[in-house]
Order: sequence, then structure tokens, then C-alpha cells
Amino acid sequence: MSGGSGAAGSALTWAALREVKCAELEDAADGWGRVSNRADAARDRVEGQLLPGLHDTQKGEAVGAAVGRLRRLGANFQYIYTECGLLRTTLNSLAHEIKAQQRVLQGALDDAAALRFTVHADGSVTYPAAGEGLVDGKPLAGGTASGVPNPGMVTPSGLVAPNPNAGKAQDIADRVAQAVRTAADADWRYTRILRALKAQEGLGVPAATWKDAADDAAAVRQAAGSYLRNAIPHDASPAERKAWWAGLTDEQREEYLAVYPDRIGNLDGIPALVRDAANRDNLQLLMGKLEGRDDEDSATKLAALREIDRQLRAVPGAGEPPMYLLGIGDQGNGRAIVSYGNPDTARNVAAYVPGLNTSLDEEFAKNDLKRALDLSIVSNRHGDPAAAITWLGYDAPQSPDGFRSLSVAAGGRAEDGGLAFREFMSGIEAANGNQDPHMTAIGHSYGSRTVGSAAQHPGGIPGVDDIVFVGSPGVGVDSADELGVGRGHVFVGAAANDVVTKLPSKGEFAVGAAEMLVGGPAAAYVFGGFADRGDDDVWFGKDPASEAFGAQRFEVGDGPPLVGEGRVTIDAHSEYFDPELDRASVENMALIAAGRANRIQREEPR
Repeated sequence: MSGGSGAAGSALTWAALREVKCAELEDAADGWGRVSNRADAARDRVEGQLLPGLHDTQKGEAVGAAVGRLRRLGANFQYIYTECGLLRTTLNSLAHEIKAQQRVLQGALDDAAALRFTVHADGSVTYPAAGEGLVDGKPLAGGTASGVPNPGMVTPSGLVAPNPNAGKAQDIADRVAQAVRTAADADWRYTRILRALKAQEGLGVPAATWKDAADDAAAVRQAAGSYLRNAIPHDASPAERKAWWAGLTDEQREEYLAVYPDRIGNLDGIPALVRDAANRDNLQLLMGKLEGRDDEDSATKLAALREIDRQLRAVPGAGEPPMYLLGIGDQGNGRAIVSYGNPDTARNVAAYVPGLNTSLDEEFAKNDLKRALDLSIVSNRHGDPAAAITWLGYDAPQSPDGFRSLSVAAGGRAEDGGLAFREFMSGIEAANGNQDPHMTAIGHSYGSRTVGSAAQHPGGIPGVDDIVFVGSPGVGVDSADELGVGRGHVFVGAAANDVVTKLPSKGEFAVGAAEMLVGGPAAAYVFGGFADRGDDDVWFGKDPASEAFGAQRFEVGDGPPLVGEGRVTIDAHSEYFDPELDRASVENMALIAAGRANRIQREEPR
């Protein structure tokens, strides 16, 4: 319906606006939607059936070449799905905005007809004589009112027309002009978007193409705000969001997934399968977005996203549960939430929160994700289906010098992260289909402070039955009784050589700080700065492994000593999740996550 190449929709008239057949736009949108859905189904078949089948049954160079071509085909189908979905939403959003202005126009025309005013082709409105003259008492002369598209921008003259019909005619003319102007602007905006939605030649889908797709999605999101975005229930509870999603039509869901994969994929309460599908698509858009940048932060996050993408496309090994991408984003230090096993169907769900210096980088994508993978594998050996999640849903403190800097002692990150973690776990609880799922929160290092903060809110952490802390410098409270699950359901692992679990209390810090600053962690440990001098306080409250705290301490490996073999290492702080280096820790956490805490190997508290 575009009206030429001059000013936005300059040739559009109210008569033309009235005759626009929005149903035809919606029919075209449905057609693009069908193409998008077919491409999505084809991609699922390629990646879910053909590729695993080849991988499991065939070997050799020819198979490798076929796998490469199939991956390329899958990428093509994914791109078609994304772009055709954007086309569908663009056309539907255009129809939505045009219909809104047609209603405004029709209301003005109906009012004019009722008053027997004449609306001319140019939108002006002629009104008849009415009222009484002050001198002769005769009806005052009629006239013609010309519409103003934006009446609020016109300075009032202070004059009032004596004919009572004049004001009514002006209001009708203004509404006609406003409807035409708003529709013309929409026409102009969407015409630009539609012209941009076109693929490059060839069958490849390089990074530049995904960058274009990211730009396309951003443009459609901006244009379609009133049509889709404003209805997303960001301020609702996870249970209400689940109900909102369930109440949408299939077409509405498809549009949200095509245009707002970032919002739907990160919306707590939405089913895991939906979040995974949305985030896999958003992952491609994020990589395309970051490909066009050359700063260090973008390069770091891009490397992490590529590694996550590689893992998502890989065929799971024997005994490995499927991988679900429950959250992804580049805000702050980056966001990534990955579950091994479906948390909506698993009877047992554990969520692990990492700590200091964790961010969306390649190390996180390889190591922190593997912690959840290993935990899920071992947990699934103990009975009911289990899912284990790595949750990077907050900005963990970043300390370039490791624990030499005590900037980690600030608790603000934990407070913000605790609120976000509570929201996430509430979503997991709402989406889980079991009658009474068993849920476990696991905090490592500063992540234990974050979990502790989440647990201190009224009602504790939604749905969580057990809490596990490993490598903890304190959790923000002095007693396990303050964490909402009862001291019998709070478990602590503290390696003998993990100096982080012995960070000095604020009272001890005056003695240990000088040693620490002069010689670093080794000097502080050797000379007593980190040593427990009979005081059960650590940086964030009472030592969780102490008898005074009241938690259940479980057996873990000692870990390598801080000083040994001619070097200084704090590796004991990071081995709790490694089944090869600390089998006892992983087995005990898996038993707790599986709801079998009565079988753990216990250790005496400090």
C-alpha cells in the first residue's frame, strides 16, 4: 500500500486507508509462516534424525563430508526459519497497525454521518449553519474545518468559533488526518523493513548473513512493539507467565519465537523445550551481532558462544543427557544457563551457581558447563531422572588478581544475583510437571554467597528442598537455620587445602591483610592470615563447615596443598566437581541432588 517515494506515505488518502484489505496482508503473513514452520521442521529432521543417524551408524571420510553438507543444510533451514518468521510478523504487525487506524477513521466517518457533515477527499469536513447570532438571532454560518495530524503540536489561538458545529467538525477532521498520517508512517516504516528482508545469493550462511539477520530482527522488534512486545508479561510471576504462554495460539507462539527469541528464551516460567528452541535461535543472532565488533569483550563472549553452539550441535555421548539452553545473553559479563536433562520432566533438579571471576568466556563454556554435565551423569545413576543446571544469570565479581584482591567481599552482586536466582528457580518449579519435584541449589565459591542471599528471602528459594555449599567463604548468615530449608537440609563440602573456605573474618583481616598484600595467598596462608585461629567467622558470616553453623558436612578430597612442588596453587578450590580429581565430592553432591542424602559420606565439622 506504499504511496510513493517522497515523504512517508504522502499519497495516502482516507479513502485509500479505508479500502486497505488487511485480511490479505494477514493471509500473506500466514503463507510466510507456513514456509517458516516447514523450514523449522526440516532443520529438526536434519539435526535431530539424519545427523545422529549418520554419526551412530557410519564411519569414514565420505560420512564426514556428508555430515558437513547436512550441517550446512541445517544452517540454511535455520536461516530460512528466522527470516520467514520475521516476514510473517512484519506483515501481521503492519496489518495490526493499519486496522487500528481504520477503526479511528471509521469512528470519525460515523460521527460525521450522524451529524450530517461532509467529509471531502482531502479530509476536510464541511459543517452546516447552527446556533443563534447575538444580533439578529439567525443561525450562524457553516464552514469547513481542515484536519491537523498532531493537534497537540498546534498552539491554541484563544479564539472560539461561535457555531457549535465548528468544534465537532474540527475534531472529526483531526481524527481523519491523524489516522491517515499514522497509517502512512507505518506503511513507510514497514516498507523499509520488508525491503531489507532478503537473503544473500548462494547456499552459504556465513557470519555476515547472521549479522544481517540480527539487524533484521532488531528492526522488526522495534517496529512490532505494540503488536507483540508489550504483551509479554515481564512483571508477572513465573506461574502466570506459564499460563500466558499456554493461552496463546500456535501462530502467536511462532511469532514470539521468531521475533523475540531473546525475551521468550530468558523468561522464567516458560517450558524448557520452548526456551531451548528460542535460545538456540537467539544464539545465532547474538553471534552475528558480535561478529561485527572488534573489541576484546565482544571477542571473549563470541568465543564462548561458539563453544556453546558447538556443544549444542554435537551428538551426546553414551550416558550423557541432552543439553537444553535455558538462557543466553551478552549483557554485563554475559549470561548463560544450560541444563543437562529436561528440568520440566526430571524428578530431581539441581542448579549450580558459579562464583568469583566467572563470566561468559571460553573457559566457562568448557569447564563450568562440564560441572553440571558430570553431576547430571552421576545423579542419574541413583534412580529417578535428574537434570543438572549451570546458572550464570548474574554478574559474578571479577578480580583479576584472584583472591589477592578482597573486592569479592562486597555483597551487592550476591544480593542482585540472589533475586535473579530465586526468580529462575521459581520458574523451574512452575514448569516442572512432577507432583513434588526434588530441587537442590548448589553454590560454589562466591556463588554460595549468592545462593545464601537467595535463601534468606521470606519463603527461601522457591521449590528448593536441599542446599549445598562447596568452597564457600561464607553465605551471609551465621546459622544453617536461617536458610529456609532447615539445618538438616544444608550440606557443606570444604577441602582441607582450600584456602577460600578459610578466608579470615573481618576481625582477623587486620592481622592477615598485611601478610596477604606483601606475599599474596601463599604468605597469608603460611603465616596465618588465612588460618582459622579459633574463630568460626569468615568473610560472609559463620564458616559453613563449622560446628557452630550447624550444616551437614560431607566428605570431599583434600585437594593439592597451597604450596608444593615448587609452586603455589589454589586448585583445591576448583576440584569439587571433577569426578576424576574428587570422586567423593561429586558422588556426595549427586546423592544429595538425587534425594538420597541419607547415603552420603559425612565428615566432622570444623
